[in-house]
Amino acid sequence: MVIGEPHRAFYGNQYGLPFPILDHYGIPLWVPEVGGPIDPANEAHDLVMSVFGGMSKGERNRVKIRVRTAMAAQAQIEGRFLGGRPPYGYLIVDAGPHPNPAKAADGKRMHKLALDPGAAPVVQRIFAAFLAGRGIFVIAEGLTRDGIPSPSAHDLARNTHRSGIAWSKSAVRAILTNPRYTGYQVWNRQHTDEVLLDVENVALGHTSKMRWNPADKWVFSEQIAHPPIIGTEDFELAQATLVR
Repeated sequence: MVIGEPHRAFYGNQYGLPFPILDHYGIPLWVPEVGGPIDPANEAHDLVMSVFGGMSKGERNRVKIRVRTAMAAQAQIEGRFLGGRPPYGYLIVDAGPHPNPAKAADGKRMHKLALDPGAAPVVQRIFAAFLAGRGIFVIAEGLTRDGIPSPSAHDLARNTHRSGIAWSKSAVRAILTNPRYTGYQVWNRQHTDEVLLDVENVALGHTSKMRWNPADKWVFSEQIAHPPIIGTEDFELAQATLVR
């Protein structure tokens, strides 16, 4: 096995975990930077590969910072839709060629949020009922009773593992707390943490888990970026009611 760029091939301790397996099966690992095959008995080789792992981790962190900085600027200044599922009540539509010439030449397109004519009125109904004094559970029961599909059932093509139309309290709360219904693009509501799969066996590696960021970390667009469903005043009033 030949590794052309070891500082990008191994992250952290990723070299130390698989190399004993390669050595066990007699598979040589060639790294041009160390002059050829890795010698498991050579301490200098181990040291060099550990350094490459650290370099890879540092470069990965620098890339993450650059990407997140660029995305924050795109969301705040341009109000750009940066991917992911559209909030219930919206659809993703084409917004023309990608502004990056290289990506545009590769056929990449921009996207934006547009109103879902079937779901947007349901969002308005939820906010109106909540601001009129109805509780989240009562709202969920009313939607289910009236045969309105829940957000997951509304888009069966993307939720083939779900079939029920029943609304949950969490679905109603998620809608009531989503600031994008005011028409502003909002980015950085969540972040990804890497957590150990098993603290008793770190060799199993990590898994990714989404965590909510505090509201003061959210990035809002400076201007309205897509059609609003709820007015800003009504949204703020709903948030104040939720925390009582």
